[in-house]
Amino acid sequence: MTEQRHIGRGALLAGWAGGALLAVLAFPATAQTVPAEQTPPAGELATAQTEAAAPEGGADVVVTGSRVLRSGFEAPTPLTVLSQEEIQNGSPSNNIADFVNQLPALAGSTRPANSRLNLSSGQAGINALNLRNLGETRTLVLLDGRRSVASTITGLVDVNTIPQALVKSVEVVTGGASAAYGSDAVAGVVNFVLDKQYEGIKVSADSGVTDKGDGYNYSLAVTGGLSFAGGRGHLVVNAELAHRDGIFQVDRDWNATGYVRIQDPNWTATSTTPQFLIRRQVGAVNSTPGGIVTASSGGAANRLRGYYFGAGGAVQRYNYGALTFPAPGGSAAPTLTQGGDWQVNDTGRRIGLDPEDDRHGVFARAGFEVADGVELFAEGSYNRQRVFFNAGPNLSTGITYQRDNAFLQNTLGPALLNGINTVTVATSSADLPFRAVDNRREVQRYVIGAEGKTEAFGRPATWNIYGQYGRADLREQLRNVMNLARMNAATDAVFAGGTIACRVNTDASPTNDTPGCVPLNRLGVGVADPAAVRYVLGDPYRDEVVEQWVTGANVAFNPFATWAGDVSLALGAEYRREKISGYVPAEFQPAITQTSTANAWSVGNYLPTNGSYDVKEAYVETVVPLGLGLELNGAARATRYSTAGYVTTWKAGATWRPIEDIRFRVTRSRDIRAPNLNELFQAGAANSDSVRNPAYTVDGANGPASFGYSATATGNLDLRPEKADSWNAGVVLTPRWVPGLNLSVDYFRIDVDDAISSFSAQNIIDLCQQGQQQFCGAFAQDPVRSTPTQPYLLFRTQPFNAARQLVRGVDIDASYRTALDSLGVSAPGALTLRGVATRYIDNLLDTGVPGQVVLNSVGVNGGQASTPTWLYRVSAGYDGPGFSITGIGRGVSAGRYAANGIECQTNCPLSTTQFPTYDDNHVSGLFYADLNLTAKVPMAGAEAQLFVNVTNVFDRWPLLLPETGLAANSTYSDLLGRAFRIGIRMQTR
Repeated sequence: MTEQRHIGRGALLAGWAGGALLAVLAFPATAQTVPAEQTPPAGELATAQTEAAAPEGGADVVVTGSRVLRSGFEAPTPLTVLSQEEIQNGSPSNNIADFVNQLPALAGSTRPANSRLNLSSGQAGINALNLRNLGETRTLVLLDGRRSVASTITGLVDVNTIPQALVKSVEVVTGGASAAYGSDAVAGVVNFVLDKQYEGIKVSADSGVTDKGDGYNYSLAVTGGLSFAGGRGHLVVNAELAHRDGIFQVDRDWNATGYVRIQDPNWTATSTTPQFLIRRQVGAVNSTPGGIVTASSGGAANRLRGYYFGAGGAVQRYNYGALTFPAPGGSAAPTLTQGGDWQVNDTGRRIGLDPEDDRHGVFARAGFEVADGVELFAEGSYNRQRVFFNAGPNLSTGITYQRDNAFLQNTLGPALLNGINTVTVATSSADLPFRAVDNRREVQRYVIGAEGKTEAFGRPATWNIYGQYGRADLREQLRNVMNLARMNAATDAVFAGGTIACRVNTDASPTNDTPGCVPLNRLGVGVADPAAVRYVLGDPYRDEVVEQWVTGANVAFNPFATWAGDVSLALGAEYRREKISGYVPAEFQPAITQTSTANAWSVGNYLPTNGSYDVKEAYVETVVPLGLGLELNGAARATRYSTAGYVTTWKAGATWRPIEDIRFRVTRSRDIRAPNLNELFQAGAANSDSVRNPAYTVDGANGPASFGYSATATGNLDLRPEKADSWNAGVVLTPRWVPGLNLSVDYFRIDVDDAISSFSAQNIIDLCQQGQQQFCGAFAQDPVRSTPTQPYLLFRTQPFNAARQLVRGVDIDASYRTALDSLGVSAPGALTLRGVATRYIDNLLDTGVPGQVVLNSVGVNGGQASTPTWLYRVSAGYDGPGFSITGIGRGVSAGRYAANGIECQTNCPLSTTQFPTYDDNHVSGLFYADLNLTAKVPMAGAEAQLFVNVTNVFDRWPLLLPETGLAANSTYSDLLGRAFRIGIRMQTR
């Protein structure tokens, strides 16, 4: 009965929207001409003056973040607008995503700098947007008010695919917007608006490099637009390319300080001193470039520990520092050491700092006014990108050599091997090329439609109808990845008839022979046979095609007026289909059976994903003036997913302007995010391990203390849409006594329930024990490997609707613009000041894991998932008749390293897994300064601008983290240091 009631409501709203749309379209299109700025196309972000968002360049930008047609309407939802001039004067690179991600409302976005290790997800190298640090999948990215096909299976839209030279403005709606724009707009909407009516020719070219002489990059864009047929037709074409050389080694001073967290080797579970110490000159000792002995058996235990292999296989003794964990003489091998030979390990240097990136794109749009107020249009775009990145060395630990291994005997010699049975080695494999990400994406998008202006109920109206197809061809390619079976066979080499051969080809069993096996010497630097290297490495890949079909219709009109003014209405309906098709060669897939899983590669054990879903939805939005400066804004959307069922989203808001100088705004919304293709249809990835039995008792009545298991991660077709309840409340000040000053302050709260998150095998069995029955069906006993006293479990790990997340904070946006002569300065031009900041209060993620304390990640600067307390960006600019100069300051506040860390020096509480103790849990903040100089010059009758951009003027270090590897927060930091960019922009009209 519930399902039938939902169907009825959805059909009612859809029928109402569709009927009204047809009724309005039935009106003749020969109404009076209405100025374009008063009648924005329905379905795009409509227009009205946005206070507190004045562009640095001074041009008025008018936006509302609403679909209604209403001149002067100011929506209650907070909005930030970035003008083309502001982007040009403040962008730190030739990629618009780098500029947008400087907004404090965006936090934790995936960028090429922090996606280096996303080896098996296909996300390496993309530029995605993450509002409120709620996750990129909860931010809706639009192009001219319409969706774009995703560039990953997880549904992320790559900003690299947007025609950047055509972007006229970027509109960031912070607050729930699902009722107006659809699923995924939980945190808000980022809409890229293109200059579709451009006439003339414009060219821009730039080139940049760091002050270290690396990171060379360039871009070129050409745009042309013209009108024809007496102005009834218009054509615009754009082509652009961009290249980055990439930086494949980290040679920056900041990454060579050895700033690392190390456990006190004297600490015990009852200690009242901190468990973890933050120190300098600490290095990893769990591997070396040519290998280090971490354990040996035979004779005195581990007596060969600490021998490592250098150039040509030279044997050297590692000098452990005074502070080493674990202690060198213990049963476990040391992993970190302070002092001594701490710099021998090279894993922090042999990683990529910046990807090699090549982007090419073309965009074209043609429109023709077939009748007064009716335009037919078609647009198409094609983008191709290749990203190549150093993902780090082929690190291997736990390599076991038998005493008769030929390479071991040649290197260590009989004296050291006397009485030894086995030797365990760990290496960062300097003789092997680095693991590389070599992802390629081709994204196409085509739209045809009609739009126009008409008159309905005696008042202006706009409408549009369109069909859209998008396709992303994705090649997720890894390079130089170890084949586990071949690596084991090549490493296990013995003497055979005076030569060295793979043991599998010399033993008594002919069934395991591998004719192509080439012995590989891994003990030293410069000792590996290139043929053996080629034998043990491969290039796993997965091909995927993501497709999107969309058709929609929108109409906006003012059906009647009250004593307070026009009542505005916007209606629309949309159908969308999303599809994923995947292919993986058999040699790159893991071997999965009912009882076991075997991975063939160290990473990149891909499986193809296939599936699709469709969505039908209809919406209505209205604005009702009540007089005395008060306006109500409401919206509702009915949506039916073929997989997740029916859902309703809504928004209710109000604005009140008691006097001209002040406006109050408030919104309350219910928003959703539907499960994406990956969460629904992931084919599976596997692992094997053991889990603790949460029901264990000492008498064994409820089974053993732990279970062995094999688990396969798959999608979940039973997922429901996430639901979010959002509040926004704020005030906008535009004091008449200070002309040019705008200030807005807005509080936001987003509470996500039924959030989709994935769970480990341990999570699943714990939640089942808690009584959550939906998890009990996710595992079963293996009939083959289980015994009466020791069950062996088979898990199906999936995403579930079990998490909750709460984000709260305050946004501040201030701007001031004035002519210099108004300040008593006798000079032409204007001064513009702008500052935006976000003070995050809470970011609480409850994963649903039993016994886990929910922690606030605000004030934690430890990684992509953490959220600094303050994010800010301020700018000051002068714009004169011949040149302009803009200075920018941006950064984040200082904070903690670990959200669960307890800082203490003495009398510490007991350190636990959930709440470890640190002697120093503080990490620094950031402040970067950028400078842009632009000179306006005549050039053969064209308008031209020469510009110089300097980012990180003072060459400030990144936000350092006490970790091995890349020791910086790559999400909020500038990793490259001071960089210069010079270019030219010119246009004719």
